Amino acid sequence: MSVQNHTSTNDAWLESLQDSGCRLTAPRRAIVTILANSSRALNAIEIFDLGRVEHPRLGLVTVYRTLEKLEQLGLVQRVHQPDGCNTYLRAPQGHEHLLLCKTCGQMEYFSGDDLSKLIEETSKKSGYQIQEHWLQLFGLCANCQASPPPEQDE
Repeated sequence: MSVQNHTSTNDAWLESLQDSGCRLTAPRRAIVTILANSSRALNAIEIFDLGRVEHPRLGLVTVYRTLEKLEQLGLVQRVHQPDGCNTYLRAPQGHEHLLLCKTCGQMEYFSGDDLSKLIEETSKKSGYQIQEHWLQLFGLCANCQASPPPEQDE
């Protein structure tokens, strides 16, 4: 994503936050900038630490509330990591699913068009009206498969 795209992402996110009734405080702007410019998923503590560089009074509660609001607005996606920690990254355009490397943390979106039949069949069998879904697949990326595993201290 280019710098110009990051700027337009920032502006669009800030406008969405404001339209939803949020005040555009300096700490909230910093959180938006951090997420919009990140090339990887970040957890709340990482966002908090990065934000405090420019805004020492940034509170962790503000980070969590802003993340929750950005997720509600569909601007960021919560990523459930294998270790149970949540991270956040820019939501994809359209409907895509996520591949995550368990070793290096690399993430990649993929199209999940083939799931529509499964979802429809599941809905019919269960009686549920499926309203939304998300899919995350965990494994090892090509680079980590090619690299020897790190040595562990005994």
